[in-house]
Amino acid sequence: MALSISAAVLLGIIVVVLVKGGYVRLGSALICALFGFTLAATGMAPAINNGLASVAGLISSF
Repeated sequence: MALSISAAVLLGIIVVVLVKGGYVRLGSALICALFGFTLAATGMAPAINNGLASVAGLISSF
């Protein structure tokens, strides 16, 4: 059985774990999220999506 999960959900879970563990403060996590939304509106968004897709393809090939 294959489990499919979006990168946004996976990264969200990682951020929640890091904030709860005290490795990242809430303010830093919010700034990173705002940076992500800003970055998604730039011309770099397709390159980032292609990079994430190729990493996901590499991981799924294992």
